Amino acid sequence: MTARPGSPLCVISLTYVEPLDAVDARMAEHVAWLDRGYAEGLFLASGRKVPRTGGVILTRGHRADVEALIETDPFVAGGLVEAEVIEFTASMTADALAAAL
Repeated sequence: MTARPGSPLCVISLTYVEPLDAVDARMAEHVAWLDRGYAEGLFLASGRKVPRTGGVILTRGHRADVEALIETDPFVAGGLVEAEVIEFTASMTADALAAAL
């Protein structure tokens, strides 16, 4: 997947469906997957939910492409999380974020 400036944005919501020790056992693989997404310019922000029930990723791309991408996440492939992808078009942004989009 290649995201271009002007592409829609997606929020990926990950919800743990397995115990945290199983999630933590695959964390290094998940972080490596995130690192690749950042290096390719796909991911804009990511982090844990509070409380720690999963995570959130902000990315560029069309929903179908992002859904295919998320299937390659070790957490998803390993059955550790359920993923929801919400596509949206940003009609307003903070100046600092607008430069990244």
